[in-house]
Amino acid sequence: MPVFFIGHGAPLYALGNNPYVKAWRKAAENIPKPKAIVSISAHWLTPGKTLVTATPQPKTIHDFGRMDDRLFEMQYPAPGSPELATKISQTISKVKVGLDHDWGYDHGTWCVLYHMFPDADIPVIQLSIDYAKAGDFHFSLAKELQFLRKKGVLIMASGNIVHNLGMLKFPENYAYDWAIQFDQEAKELMDNGNFQDLVNFQKLGKEAQLSIPTPDHYFPLLYALGLKTEKDSISYPIEGMSYGSTSMRSVRIG
Repeated sequence: MPVFFIGHGAPLYALGNNPYVKAWRKAAENIPKPKAIVSISAHWLTPGKTLVTATPQPKTIHDFGRMDDRLFEMQYPAPGSPELATKISQTISKVKVGLDHDWGYDHGTWCVLYHMFPDADIPVIQLSIDYAKAGDFHFSLAKELQFLRKKGVLIMASGNIVHNLGMLKFPENYAYDWAIQFDQEAKELMDNGNFQDLVNFQKLGKEAQLSIPTPDHYFPLLYALGLKTEKDSISYPIEGMSYGSTSMRSVRIG
């Protein structure tokens, strides 16, 4: 089963028939139907611990401020999978993975899956990001999820390679030069297999510092890259810049 890193961007994208939503749908059409989905979202940060959702029917979380009221009416009623959550908890050895019964589907997960798999009939669980850990932890932890791919489970990481809300700027299709430059640099590093440079993103210079003022939206990328094997191809089903300082680039592994 392939692995996706999805650049999810603003929640408002979930409302419309925009190019990004269309590309998410097409990306899902080009893979076998998953038996389950494990989502690693930029919006579930758990400093000091790693958790996995273990409820049979997770709630849809509207974890954003006042926006279009239609967003708050949207639900993604996909079932959870306590069995899969337990299997992950038992299999990962790098760190203790706790079973969580409170979290649900945050917008990094449901805004994308709402369009990729609109029937909401595939079990979904979320794996949290230990925000107290550095990039190499997340990159290596991802490798312990490799067994899921062989079982027909789709691993979807959701964030943005470039994500600086403090420098958001209109119009929607505007992009700062530094944002374009780092997005392209990240692509070139991925194309050349220089993943360690991306793990150590703090050393990549000014463009990286502006693009990743905080690593919450960047860490999911490292999970996708950590899952790449020598046989896997790497491609970019979606590219684009949004509101000056957000990259909508998505990555397919395999």
